[in-house]
Amino acid sequence: MKNKLKFLTKMSLDRKIKTKWFLLANIIFAVLIIGLCNIDSIIKSFGGDFSDAQKVYVIDNSNKIYDILDNQNKAYKKILDNSESAFELKKTDKKADEIIKKNKKAWVLIIDNDNDNYIKAKIISEGYINATDYAQINSMLNSVKQQYAISLSNINPDELSKIDAPIKIDRKILDESKKSESESTNMIMNTVFPIVILPFFALTIFLVQMVGAEVNDEKTTRGMEIIISNVSPKVHFFSKVIASNLFVIIQGALLILYGAIGLLTRGLFNKGKAFDISGLDISSALDSIMKTDLASQLGYVIVLALILMIITFIGYSLLAGILASMTTNTEDFQQLQMPVMILSLVGYYLAMMAGFFEGSLFIKIFAFVPFISAILAPSLLVLGQIGIFEFIIAIILMGITDYLLIKYGLRIYKVGILNYSSKDLWKKMFKALRR
Repeated sequence: MKNKLKFLTKMSLDRKIKTKWFLLANIIFAVLIIGLCNIDSIIKSFGGDFSDAQKVYVIDNSNKIYDILDNQNKAYKKILDNSESAFELKKTDKKADEIIKKNKKAWVLIIDNDNDNYIKAKIISEGYINATDYAQINSMLNSVKQQYAISLSNINPDELSKIDAPIKIDRKILDESKKSESESTNMIMNTVFPIVILPFFALTIFLVQMVGAEVNDEKTTRGMEIIISNVSPKVHFFSKVIASNLFVIIQGALLILYGAIGLLTRGLFNKGKAFDISGLDISSALDSIMKTDLASQLGYVIVLALILMIITFIGYSLLAGILASMTTNTEDFQQLQMPVMILSLVGYYLAMMAGFFEGSLFIKIFAFVPFISAILAPSLLVLGQIGIFEFIIAIILMGITDYLLIKYGLRIYKVGILNYSSKDLWKKMFKALRR
């Protein structure tokens, strides 16, 4: 039995891996993932440049506004802590046409006195200025106008600086450990979580479709009769489950490898700053995570999450094999797999909503539901909404589900794989379960 199981598993796995399509797909995956990790460098190599601040030449005919505008821009830059979001201002006496002719990407801002409205402005550019940048300039100029109007009222410069100074809100958190944990948790949920969950979700869909397609293919080609005449349905069933899960694990490992290569090449292009993405220094955020109590928890959280994901993969493959055995063609299986896909979607959306509905009993209950728990339970554990004990319960419940699928699903599988008629199919299935 062991030799037959090993042979069928190897044959099924070879059918998935030793193909030109597997090689072609992984070449495409590698190119896409490595390319996405280095997308900004690729854009720059083709002439794209989004790392420098927009240059704005200011022609100040009032001789009073530029200094206020420059201070406003510096304050805006300091608030955002991001040089790319602020403008690079430069005062000039040159004509606008001359400036634009020399640098077509530059903008020219002309400021004049206005007796009715203190100041008036005109902006000249070669191309269209997007709504965000236009709104930012408009907001800065309105703020400058207010400061200029106040300065004309002969207010003491010290008082004027106090008026212009931004309000500093003193944040007091009674439990200081919660501050860093909350910031680190938000970082994980907003960046790391989607990167991990999306591949899991995609691999789950691929796993279900792969198991169903293979079982249906053997049924439609009548190859199932030859196989079952030599091995038991139990061996055949387990070979499909084992081979499919091994394939998913191998594919997942390859995706992680492509991501690692992408980050490595990014580090080479960015002088070691592999996580510095478009002004967002993820590396410093990760350093702050490692300094919190959350870092000590990540070790067992990752291990438990992997265990839960693996047994959930097994559950999905068991369920897909059982459902595929009940169908007589691929179209019927595609209809049956829709509820399975909805299970994954429910878990995904609930996990994304968990941070907004903190402490929701409804979401906590779903963290224990098999199949959904693989996505939802890890996110709730990181958010601190469930503990390690509840997470272990979710693992146990998923393990029990796998056991029930093997025990009772195998009965259905034995009847279904040699059934080529949909007549009285459900009656046969329930009859098999009662045996």
